[in-house]
Amino acid sequence: MIRARGAGALLPLLASLLATTLPAMQAQAALAVQVLDAAGQPVPNAVVYAEPATPLPAPTKLRQVEIEQKNKTFFPLVTVVQTGTPILFPNHDTVRHHVYSFSPAKTFELKLYSGVPGSPVLFDKAGTVVLGCNIHDEMVAYVQVVNTPYFGVTDRSGTAHLDGMGNGKYTLKAWYFRMGPNEAAVEQPLQLQGEARAAIKLNVKAVPL
Repeated sequence: MIRARGAGALLPLLASLLATTLPAMQAQAALAVQVLDAAGQPVPNAVVYAEPATPLPAPTKLRQVEIEQKNKTFFPLVTVVQTGTPILFPNHDTVRHHVYSFSPAKTFELKLYSGVPGSPVLFDKAGTVVLGCNIHDEMVAYVQVVNTPYFGVTDRSGTAHLDGMGNGKYTLKAWYFRMGPNEAAVEQPLQLQGEARAAIKLNVKAVPL
């Protein structure tokens, strides 16, 4: 009898725990997005990001990202970061570089240097940032700064995977460097529930990797 009463007392507690735990477990979602060009071909190096209908609180600190210079080229060509991310620009060439950007989202200048700069550059405003080198005009790269932690860059198949999302409403956006720095990202509404796939078509011609 004592055991029966103890088990009975546990049932409401177990039910309460399941009621609070299961929604949290079910709230996780993942999204695979394929970006296609005007001809229906996959677009590699496209930025994909999802903005939740209810904005998330700004993070207190974000992990540092690197964009290196090697063989007079920026690596990677396209980078996407959340607003507030510091980016370091190590120079692994035997020649000095002068990295700069005149973009409204981030204007900065790292004058002639070799090796690793003393401090990273903080990308604190959403938008497109075009990078260049004042010495080597052929060097160019792009940074897309977004107000969401859910983002990615498409691979050779034109696909990006956005993990760690919660179920709910989002605005799904895609941007490609051939669109130009002043052209807004293409967007479409998204209702996410569990694992899902989506496609976005851009009016561009893809550049193969």
